[in-house]
Amino acid sequence: MNVSDERFVRGRASGRVVRDGVQKVLVVDDSRVIGKIVKYALDHDPRLTVIGVAEDAYVARDMIKSLNPDVLILDVEMPRMSGLDFLGRIMRLHPMPVVMFSGYTQVGSDAAIRALVLGAVDCLGKPTDGITPELLAQLADRVYAAATAQVLLSAPEQPSPTMLRDRAAAAVSSRRPVAYSKDVILIGASTGGVTAAEIVLRDLPMDAPPVIIAQHMPASFLTSFAGRLDHILPQRVLMAEDGLVLEPGCIYLARGGDRHIGLRRSGGKLSCVDIDAPKRNGHCPSVDELFLSAVDFADRVTAVILTGLGRDGAQGMLSLRQNGAYCIAQDKESSVVYGMPAAAADLGAVDEQIALDRIAAAITRSINQRSRATHGA
Repeated sequence: MNVSDERFVRGRASGRVVRDGVQKVLVVDDSRVIGKIVKYALDHDPRLTVIGVAEDAYVARDMIKSLNPDVLILDVEMPRMSGLDFLGRIMRLHPMPVVMFSGYTQVGSDAAIRALVLGAVDCLGKPTDGITPELLAQLADRVYAAATAQVLLSAPEQPSPTMLRDRAAAAVSSRRPVAYSKDVILIGASTGGVTAAEIVLRDLPMDAPPVIIAQHMPASFLTSFAGRLDHILPQRVLMAEDGLVLEPGCIYLARGGDRHIGLRRSGGKLSCVDIDAPKRNGHCPSVDELFLSAVDFADRVTAVILTGLGRDGAQGMLSLRQNGAYCIAQDKESSVVYGMPAAAADLGAVDEQIALDRIAAAITRSINQRSRATHGA
């Protein structure tokens, strides 16, 4: 590229004010057909108006300068400049809400996760077999949430090659047989959850009780997310499978698709179990399904709700708390979207609401207090 990053986006007002009312959307997609379909659908949503459709990053650059949109819908694979390169330039210089509209392919899924780490608020899968009215309705909800979201200006620290080698060596030395822990950490997240989960997980002790995460995301995206976490964390990161016994020092991601993930206790051990049920709160995997499956052993559970759109997890967290779990919600100031934590707090399901960077310490404190009470220490 011949122009500098600063010249590339120069002319856009510095800073950003979230406005109530109709949100202005710029669609950036090299497919004219997709652009027209998305524009037609979003223009029929009273909360949104599409102010332009750009076929590549260079056209989008000029439209951002002249039209000052509230939110971008951005494709990953485009001519002249990829969506990821364009996103990186935007987020470095003038951060604004971006929703990635990416394919379900493995390449697309890996790119979607990288986009979320770069600062995209959300990412929605673009199926290869056609765009349905249901998907367009979901896109409208996600775009509106992104337009009114808090755009965090700092992403998790990106590990250097040296740091990765050190973490890998530590992980190998730590993956030895350990006494089974009856405690379990359950985490639910949605919009903004990729970055939030990374921040929490990187600060947990390597020998922490098993962690199970229900993150609202297509199944292929979750597989890419698990691969990233396993690469940057010393803990072992796995996709949750039916019958898989949980072990301390391991992190498990609910697979999603057409089955939820839950937990069952047998013979003093916890294992994953598939839950064959329709979408709950519009999601699979559902945070509520995960939380409700652990109610019978809630006194050994620390539950966390992170940033996200909607109410998924609130009812399940209430049931957990009523049965002895310790329940934590991310606070409003550090949440990208304060929907899920707010819903849990409104129900009285939360023991404490705290900033994202304090959640790992609160989890550890909860587990240590429970351990001391159990062993009389």
